[in-house]
Amino acid sequence: MYQEKLLPHDVEAEEAVLGSLLIDGESITKVAHFLKADDFYRERNRICYEACHSLFRRGDAINQVTLAHQLSIDERTEQVGGMAYLSHLVANVPTPVHIDHYARIVTKTSVMRRIIDSAARISDIGYEGTDDVEGALSRAEDILYQVRTGQVRRDFVPIREVLDQYLQEQAAAIDEPLGGIGAPIMTGFDRLDELLGGLHPSDMVVLAARPSLGKSTLAMNMALNAARNGASVGVFSLEMSREQLALRLLAGEAAVDSQRLRLGLYTEAEERRIIGAIGGLSELPIYIDDTPLQWIVEMRSKAHHLHAERGVDFLVVDYIQIIQKPNSRGDNRVQEMSEITRSIKGLARDLNVPVLAVSQMNRAVEGRTSHRPQLSDLRESGSIEQDADVVMFINRDEINYTEEEWFARYGDERPYPRHVAEIVVSKHRHGPVGSVKLLFRENLVKFESAALELEGF
Repeated sequence: MYQEKLLPHDVEAEEAVLGSLLIDGESITKVAHFLKADDFYRERNRICYEACHSLFRRGDAINQVTLAHQLSIDERTEQVGGMAYLSHLVANVPTPVHIDHYARIVTKTSVMRRIIDSAARISDIGYEGTDDVEGALSRAEDILYQVRTGQVRRDFVPIREVLDQYLQEQAAAIDEPLGGIGAPIMTGFDRLDELLGGLHPSDMVVLAARPSLGKSTLAMNMALNAARNGASVGVFSLEMSREQLALRLLAGEAAVDSQRLRLGLYTEAEERRIIGAIGGLSELPIYIDDTPLQWIVEMRSKAHHLHAERGVDFLVVDYIQIIQKPNSRGDNRVQEMSEITRSIKGLARDLNVPVLAVSQMNRAVEGRTSHRPQLSDLRESGSIEQDADVVMFINRDEINYTEEEWFARYGDERPYPRHVAEIVVSKHRHGPVGSVKLLFRENLVKFESAALELEGF
């Protein structure tokens, strides 16, 4: 005969938490920020914890006497089993020192129960028989996402804890200069890293440019440099296929013209470099998802899954204007973009990693006398500019001016900026704005650091 399974729970751990509180009432400060009454499976334990929380909020002591008094006020003494049950809780706890461990067990089983509940709700969606498959998938992903984000509960912490964590992270960065938890991701371009201090965890970094100026190339160069330094990198490529991205990286790594590489027209010496480059790239922790026309909910779910499986340190999204809502008619694109940018920023905070979001620019820059980009040139600029922690633009005067126009404008004062790209940092929430110069070797699909200031640029 079929018998339904009991939901996951651990009554002994629940009783150990409550017993620890009755022995050492101050220990509630160790668990109150993440353990909630709803995490308890047994009702009388949930009632007792709620009463302890009421005492804690009022600043009253927590012990057998005060808890019994609170339960009496709430008219729930008999519901939990009276003083006999409170005595049982105290008698069955060896030490309150491990309350954090007991509480973690309680929250773990609570999460398992929520997963089961979510599975039932997702099953109901499956039985609806709707024609909106993408909408059903999005709702199902949202249900699971709520389970995950429900685990992360923030509360007030004293500034001393924040500063202690900062000192620990700095010490880790000294011991492990190439990475470590909380360490910024270095782009591999020295002057840009000096200006930004690297790409910081939980930051949304926007890299914008007009079409064909190299924004995807620069984003992938940063991803490659981060992976070389030991970071695990996830890439959402909504525009190019994974094969195209791989060939771009290979061209730069092997120093072979990308067009000849694509056509297989390379020399024996170049072939040896290509084989060596394939070996080196294959070892790097770079993970590419090239699913086109994804919605942000699906991307968020995939990023969390990759983070759980591989441990992600850096995410690249190329590019955000291609992200499409299922069944969208495009009549409220500004609102959709606001949702996208908020979600990307939320994802950066959830995973505590920098997210580099590639963005298109509008055409306003082409109508100005000065072609230098500015924040208002971002497409659907309001939400992007508001949510981003860093906004960078690629400016290439080589594209803006012919040689004749350049010399008519500047004469011999400034050399023609052939292969020169200016990275303009127009917003930097944590520090100064400014610009740096890089070399863009278009045939190799690669940006490089160079001492361009020595050449007059």
